[in-house]
Amino acid sequence: MPDVTSSQVNTDVSPEEIKDASSWVSDLQASLGEVLVGQEALGRDLTIALLTGGHVLLEGVPGLAKSLAVSCLADAVQATFSRLQFTPDLLPSDLVGTEVYDAREHTFSVRQGPIFANFVLADEINRAPAKVQSALLEAMQERHVSIGGETMKLPHPFLVLATQNPIEQDGTYPLPEAQLDRFALKTVVGYPSAAEELEIMDRMSRTAPKTHVRQVVSLDVIEKSRSIVDRIHLDDRLGRYIVDLVQATRDPASVGLGELAPYLQYGASPRASIWLALTSRANAFMEHRGYVTPADVKAIAPAVLRHRLLTTYEAEAEGVTSDDLVARFLETVPVP
Repeated sequence: MPDVTSSQVNTDVSPEEIKDASSWVSDLQASLGEVLVGQEALGRDLTIALLTGGHVLLEGVPGLAKSLAVSCLADAVQATFSRLQFTPDLLPSDLVGTEVYDAREHTFSVRQGPIFANFVLADEINRAPAKVQSALLEAMQERHVSIGGETMKLPHPFLVLATQNPIEQDGTYPLPEAQLDRFALKTVVGYPSAAEELEIMDRMSRTAPKTHVRQVVSLDVIEKSRSIVDRIHLDDRLGRYIVDLVQATRDPASVGLGELAPYLQYGASPRASIWLALTSRANAFMEHRGYVTPADVKAIAPAVLRHRLLTTYEAEAEGVTSDDLVARFLETVPVP
């Protein structure tokens, strides 16, 4: 698509309206930056999760501030926050809550678990057994849980922000593909540069380092921003580009990438198309635009697609990652 301006696009949002509605985005990034160093992609993806209601899977080795980033996000937003350390002996009731018997009144009452919060940090999510994963899956997809035969709605908004360690596999349970697909984004958190690590050391090598940030936005403002995101213009040609991109992951030969077929066991599901469209709108909102460009789609595509491509043993043997495959599709699928 050629470069366009807002005057050339039929958008439902005026430039003034979107500028006013998105003014808090830069404040949020600045607030997170008071504690976090670098990690621009992480800050962007967490903000997009706020704007879209999508869950995020954070993957990286220990010590890269994944959990700190989530707790800082909760500080910056006027929202409830809970953290749950996933372990192999965790029970579903430890997550969602349980019924408690009152011997005096001869009645049962529900004691809600840590899942009842706006932001839930599921630390080392791949250490929990299947029953816990099943309970979490219901919460992520349906936004409610079942306790003692009673269905209870979760707070709104509700976000699961999960972390996992990619290098340690002892005592872990690989996440089922169905659950991976429920995460809107998967963010890979990498090592800082030397300059960034020097700043991290300067900030954190103290007996009482700063680990909290100032509040900059309320849930009401987030809700208003979400309604603006829904109105951001996505051109039909870009919508077709998104679908072509996702379908190429299922049939690489259709775009002249037949050599990638041995590396792919399954391509992305239709949820990938849905989340690509929605997160591209959110990315445009963060850029203070009322319309989506191809750059928005390409910027967020790796985070939307990398966990939805199931690679083969051949890919693993040859060191081909899902990120490598996504990059090839982005290079090859024609942009309108």
